[in-house]
Amino acid sequence: MQRPTPASLPLAAALIAGLSLTPLAAGAATLTIATVNNPDMLIMQKLSPEFTKETGINLNWVVLPENTLRQRVTTDIATKSGTFDIVTIGTFEVPQWGKNSWLAPIGDLGPAYDLNDIFPSVRAGLSYKGTLYAVPFYAESSMTYYRKDLFQAAGLTMPAQPTYDQIAKFADKLNDPAKGVYGICLRGLPGWGENMAFLTTLVNTFGGEWFNMKWEPQLTSPAWEKAINFYVDLMKKDGPPNATSNGFTENLALFSTGKCGMWIDATVAAGVLYDPTKSKVAADVAVAPAPTAVTPHGAHWLWSWALGIPKTTHQLADAQKFLTWSTSQSYIELVGKTDGWVAVPPGTRQSTYKNPDYLKAAPFAPLVQQMILSADPEHPTLNPVPYTGVQFVGIPEFQGIGTTVGQDIAAALAGQTTVAQALAKAEASTKRAMTEAGYLQ
Repeated sequence: MQRPTPASLPLAAALIAGLSLTPLAAGAATLTIATVNNPDMLIMQKLSPEFTKETGINLNWVVLPENTLRQRVTTDIATKSGTFDIVTIGTFEVPQWGKNSWLAPIGDLGPAYDLNDIFPSVRAGLSYKGTLYAVPFYAESSMTYYRKDLFQAAGLTMPAQPTYDQIAKFADKLNDPAKGVYGICLRGLPGWGENMAFLTTLVNTFGGEWFNMKWEPQLTSPAWEKAINFYVDLMKKDGPPNATSNGFTENLALFSTGKCGMWIDATVAAGVLYDPTKSKVAADVAVAPAPTAVTPHGAHWLWSWALGIPKTTHQLADAQKFLTWSTSQSYIELVGKTDGWVAVPPGTRQSTYKNPDYLKAAPFAPLVQQMILSADPEHPTLNPVPYTGVQFVGIPEFQGIGTTVGQDIAAALAGQTTVAQALAKAEASTKRAMTEAGYLQ
């Protein structure tokens, strides 16, 4: 699910070029880490010389945009190429890859690590049959960000639990392109973890689902048509131009520079938006729960970016040392001291949400905790479904299916086709994929 801040761009450029943060000493161990280009990971990279200083282990970073990272890592681990010693993966991949024996089980992290401090639902999402296969760097749900100064100027009040109908009305009143402000920013960049992450929660709360209990696709159902028409109409009327180019990172940049009246997206963005060194609207941002429509089921997601160790690594012990260092309570305290408490990795540890320094710096923290703990991957939809996962379907085929459907819906958003045509095409390709995979006869 982020665009580097200007201050971090030289660092990001070096990392994307595949450069190590520290000189590689002759004979020293070197771990190659694949990760996503978001602010939390950039902080981790910036601080990781401390790890090298403590352990003598050097780090070689491969930093990629989210869609590219998923493709590279999935291909590498499925073919057992062994390029990476540590991979950044999430709650979609970990249970499946653990089942496939592609990941090394997480070993004993030591008493100081306090595994029980990690929220149980986050641990469960990174496990298969009770065995942990990755440790969370941060965890997130989704919620509504809005500009309280713009709301006040327009005479608007955000409800304790907004509905999508209310959000649409607010967007109309806030939209002011002449002043460079759009009523709402939402993901439009195609990808199963980009536009479809948000759109799946939208479909969920509109009463829809990806598949019925017979694994038959439901993409032309009234709920899907209503939800996607709502989204396309809202974005065309009150969203920014070229929205199909905007994923999480692009919308974060838009909101943090004052271009969006509202944004519904990952709770992890709060750490950037409330940080006055990274956000022009830090004093004016406020949060509310993710909107609902027909049902609260599946209206907000549960995700964790986590660090796992491929079975192909020849440096298991050293890789586990880095996992311990980068996801420990001590690391969170290090970030608090060096970059400010608002910037610490959120959503993983219960102790973070009891820390007075964090609660003082992060007024959004109680809502984030509420959203994470109330997300229910086991019951993500109004009607019973044969899958788990709120913003994704927890089957291997969903990577391809979700990305293809995301491209079809992006075409409708761009005006290249109608919503009905896009969903009919998506239904047909999904049915074909599910038949080839053996779910359907």
